[in-house]
Amino acid sequence: MEKAGAWLPLARRARRGMIQPARVHERNSQPVQPGKYVLYWMQQTQRAEWNHALEYAVTEANARGLPPVAVFGLTDGFPEANLRHYQFMLEGLAETRAALKRRGIPLVVMKGDPPDAALTMAGDAALLVMDGGYLRIQRQWRERAAASAPCRVIEVESDVAVPVDTASGKEEYAARTFRPKLERLLEEYLVPVAPVPVEHPWRRRETLPPGLPVTDPGAVLGDLDIDRTVGPGRFTGGAKAARVLLDRFVNEKLERYAADRNDPNLDGVSHMSPYLHFGQISPIEIALTARGSGVGEGLRAYFEELLVRRELSVNFVWRNAAYDKYGGLPEWARAALDEHRRDPREYLYTRDQWEDAATHDPYWNAAQKEMARTGKMHNYMRMYWGKKILEWSESPEEAFETTLYLNNKYELEGRDANSFAGVAWCFGKHDRPWARRPVFGTVRYMNANGLKRKFDADAYVRAQETESG
Repeated sequence: MEKAGAWLPLARRARRGMIQPARVHERNSQPVQPGKYVLYWMQQTQRAEWNHALEYAVTEANARGLPPVAVFGLTDGFPEANLRHYQFMLEGLAETRAALKRRGIPLVVMKGDPPDAALTMAGDAALLVMDGGYLRIQRQWRERAAASAPCRVIEVESDVAVPVDTASGKEEYAARTFRPKLERLLEEYLVPVAPVPVEHPWRRRETLPPGLPVTDPGAVLGDLDIDRTVGPGRFTGGAKAARVLLDRFVNEKLERYAADRNDPNLDGVSHMSPYLHFGQISPIEIALTARGSGVGEGLRAYFEELLVRRELSVNFVWRNAAYDKYGGLPEWARAALDEHRRDPREYLYTRDQWEDAATHDPYWNAAQKEMARTGKMHNYMRMYWGKKILEWSESPEEAFETTLYLNNKYELEGRDANSFAGVAWCFGKHDRPWARRPVFGTVRYMNANGLKRKFDADAYVRAQETESG
């Protein structure tokens, strides 16, 4: 059996230091311009602390005797995003803008295509610094900005513990192939990100573009052309809310995480995934905060999820161009499912029935209700939930599309590397062949009896019914 997390004592020896050079990438050959400021294009890393890209921009601004300025592009056309996602994000941006202002850094939030916002501000910039993004649309945005900016563009990876190309030079087969590579690097990369004092705060008489009033998220939301059919979830956005949850997890849940994480009735998880998705908290801050509680089985299990599995997901979307397509699944899994595509299905459901939690299975329905109501489904239930969509759909391709649609629509962290990898896992990604079964072939199978062996599944159903009214 794999012993996950045997490397934790090594990470304890990490030292506070400068931003590692492997995080920093030159993205064009333009010269540094005279400029009025050094511009930080904030997009994925939506926080004022523990932010490598921001601190790099401040350092460069200090070296040039210039103020640092930040810009964020708010598009109302992000694929599959809706009011639930925008409200959570704007709550975080309001907090981030206030925190940056206290450091003497203005944040201009501009409505429109994000690279357009960056390029609008880059005209007066000596240097454009941007944070890293790994999804297709994020990469396209950054490539466009780098190609069109009149000044040098630097990308700084700020939302992974280890830079993606440093962690691995290929698409990894599974956690067991990726974990040893990550283990060897964490001592160097799992270090605090020190805030750099701003030597030249923005005090020019020239005004910056006014931007959107993100101090009032409701007013901004009202002006966006977005899907409003999905209301706010259970969680409040922003670093403050994230740290409240993190402190509660570390102080009350972490010790028993290994034992409690698969029981949704215990709420033994950290709830960090929505905040990580929007870059409102750093995985390094989470890891170091958790590690401060001491080394134990709970910490080992948590680091396996926070570091190994999360960064394996980033490796997947970075290395696999079809990460959001059925064709991006492993060949063995597609072959197994294709061989059994004509197997009889005991039940078949339409997308509307799935979305309305109208199946025969009370456990599946409860999981769907939890996600639709709160914006987050317990991870163990999400595995079962995805497996059953595969079992009760007309084809594996239809099942894949349905699973991704529902996940991305209702989960706060939908459209995230973790989400794409999690959906793909239900269809065999990062897994191995198992015993052959109807419909699944050799793709891993799950059933309700497995839930009942893990926890009181009926209590979970009752809780979701009560919460749903």
